[in-house]
Amino acid sequence: MKLRTVVLGAGFGGLELSTILSEALGDHLDLTLIDRNDSFVFGFSKLDVMFGRTTPDAVRLAYSNIVKPGVVFRQETITAIDPEARRVTTDHGAYEADVLVIALGADYDLAATPGLIEGGNEFYSFAGAQRLREVLPTFSSGQAIVGVTSAPFKCPPAPSEAALLLHDHLTTRGVREACEISIVMPFGAPIPPSPAASKALIAAFAERGITFVPNRRVRALDPARRVAILDDASEMPYDLFLGIPKHRVPDVVAASGLTENGWIPVNPENLKTRFPGVYAVGDVTSVGTAKAGTFSEGAARVVAASLLAEMRGGEPPSAYAGAGTCYVEFGGGRVGRVDVDFLSGPTPTGSFIEPSVALVGEKQHFGSGRRARWFGL
Repeated sequence: MKLRTVVLGAGFGGLELSTILSEALGDHLDLTLIDRNDSFVFGFSKLDVMFGRTTPDAVRLAYSNIVKPGVVFRQETITAIDPEARRVTTDHGAYEADVLVIALGADYDLAATPGLIEGGNEFYSFAGAQRLREVLPTFSSGQAIVGVTSAPFKCPPAPSEAALLLHDHLTTRGVREACEISIVMPFGAPIPPSPAASKALIAAFAERGITFVPNRRVRALDPARRVAILDDASEMPYDLFLGIPKHRVPDVVAASGLTENGWIPVNPENLKTRFPGVYAVGDVTSVGTAKAGTFSEGAARVVAASLLAEMRGGEPPSAYAGAGTCYVEFGGGRVGRVDVDFLSGPTPTGSFIEPSVALVGEKQHFGSGRRARWFGL
């Protein structure tokens, strides 16, 4: 008997799950991996593209490179999900599974923030990062705002990273003194689970003359007056707005009957949904971790271990701990590291390793190791 599995989404979660099951089962696996895109991009690569540190083509990892026993990749658009029947319909056909795993991540709702489309920019999508690659060299004076419009959002350190790297970019061009940078976040600290990391980031902001506006989000932009309107009705003028748009589940997930309060609820120990044989991992869930690839990857490992235990009659794995590692760009050629555990204890905890050049290499190894493991490159 083959394990007939359909995995929706080829991000961190889908790629890790497919790899583990292929390594364990080989030709005894019948896994279809579906994604609408033709390639994968690490989230941190968007900042590299945005600031001109690399090219868009250099960071794309083509799904056509996936050659694993028992795994078939399909570039298709999912049009319907029936969790009761474990049936998925795409623009090319339909698939039925014994095990269905939803790993479709979060989409961006730019229209949810009035004025963002007309008067701002976003850097969370790959297309948005590419556009800013052309926009940033034209900004030489005035007010720049890195603004969060809603929570939760992917990669909580990313707004801080964008502000610090923008400082470096403007400094290199010799125009930093003519520019002001502010960062608006809906939290009291940049990385709430890690006080040490937050303290280091706030110190880095102060050192570079970056204004940190905590406990606020950007409610709207007024492109005509060039002001950002915050949730307390206060206003901030801007000449360049780099926004983090509202996140939501993909439309096909919202229509599936899987969601509650906007996200897919799962058993936090094993990532099972309320539908038998249906799991969900990563940003599409409300499991209680930050929305970042490292946590989706960890969840996928638990799902894989659970499936293998059921097939082989073994003990189920330990409960998902919601643990992961995030690398944080501090600018100046240095990277810090935050290790966070969201679910093992009564409250999330996070440790911090100070930024260094050595961690730049560790971050590169984080990416290259996964590239080799998932794509054989």
